Amino acid sequence: MFEQVKLDYATNALEPWIDQLTIETHHGKHHATYTKNFNDLVEKAGLTGKSAEEILANLDSVDVSLRQGLKNQGGGYYNHNLYFAMFSPNPAKAPTGKLADAINAKFGSLDACKEEINKLAAAQFGSGWAWLSTDKSGNLSVSNSLNQDNPISEGTGNIPLIALDVWEHAYYLKYKNLRPDYIKAFWEVLDWDKVSARYDEIVG
Repeated sequence: MFEQVKLDYATNALEPWIDQLTIETHHGKHHATYTKNFNDLVEKAGLTGKSAEEILANLDSVDVSLRQGLKNQGGGYYNHNLYFAMFSPNPAKAPTGKLADAINAKFGSLDACKEEINKLAAAQFGSGWAWLSTDKSGNLSVSNSLNQDNPISEGTGNIPLIALDVWEHAYYLKYKNLRPDYIKAFWEVLDWDKVSARYDEIVG
């Protein structure tokens, strides 16, 4: 049974950047619903025991009547788990080790990398996400996705490192229609130590 990520910070710990009501609503309601619905569909599809990554990467093998639901609810589960897991009230402001080297090699600097992600997040029409991802060889890429799609369900072979949620429920209670202000705030609570550790785990 899939479980939503447990927050290792208090729901008010990310203020003033992300407010308590947004965390309580986003994690406690939206993410909880995605998790429940995904579990129900996984059981119905006979996929119990498979990882979320396996399911999302192999949607073509699933009964067509369940495919879109698994993509939506499974993406909602997976994307939000990553989103909430990478925050900290006392975040490292820059990556270290292999990830720092990979970012400098690919983008020239951390600021340039963030700017590429910001552009994709701001340009995403309607609901969706912006991503920093890696393949298993450590090659980085940035992208954006509609709805609850992600690089895994899109069949890119890439694994997300950073998930920047630009659904309105992620920011509208505090930032209203000012998505760029929320995008800027996102980086204030993103913990690059967690992102670096994830990169090391993926690329070995």
